Amino acid sequence: MPRPLSVQLYSVRDQLTANREGTLRRLADLGYGAVEPYDVPADPKGLRASLDELGLAVSGVHAGPLLGPEPGPVLDAVAALGSGLAIVPAGIPPEDFTTHEGLARAADRLNRLVDAADRHGLRVGYHNHWWEVEPRFEDRDGRHAVEVLADLLDPAVFLEVDTYWAAVGGADVPALLRHLGDRVRALHLKDGPGTKEDPNVAVGAGIMPVPEILAAAADAWRVVEFDSCAGDAEALFDALAASRACLSSLEAA
Repeated sequence: MPRPLSVQLYSVRDQLTANREGTLRRLADLGYGAVEPYDVPADPKGLRASLDELGLAVSGVHAGPLLGPEPGPVLDAVAALGSGLAIVPAGIPPEDFTTHEGLARAADRLNRLVDAADRHGLRVGYHNHWWEVEPRFEDRDGRHAVEVLADLLDPAVFLEVDTYWAAVGGADVPALLRHLGDRVRALHLKDGPGTKEDPNVAVGAGIMPVPEILAAAADAWRVVEFDSCAGDAEALFDALAASRACLSSLEAA
């Protein structure tokens, strides 16, 4: 793999609340080499120390408060965690992705973060859900909203493509990734039946064309995520282990 396989910590949010150190150790024992925090913690240096002890890198940080009035402290926390990627995971109204005017507003909000991020040695990115993909613009050859957004973004702003949500939004995901090109710096890899409501399954056990997705964004961080998983905590960790095994075998092929 070009980089260690990462896991979005939102996947194990309940386990982290109950036992942060034990949960991080279990992820490391499963063979994950990196994590992606889903919230800027109150003690980023403490979390960084725990991750360093376990040999876990930070692939990126989901930092929703970046869209608030004071992004500086958020960027400080991301930098303290040792990642160069600060990712806006949500917070832009879904309706902004349905019109050109709305997309211009969305791009402006993200572009205004570039200079502050640069002063912290960071790059800003955006993570999609289905609503940034589902709208299509016939005056732009039927392109998905996220593709139109990409044309409006400062070149310094990257995309973390949630491949499952992109599929739910109606995209041919490998084709979308090829169209977005090197704008894509990270992938959320998850699998399932391709619906908005049902739980995720282990990567490789659902409908997603995983080999084609990996090939279409060969240099992007691979980040496994479960929004939800059927069963108990052990079922979740089993699915995380199966996801790692699937991706490791595909990358080694």
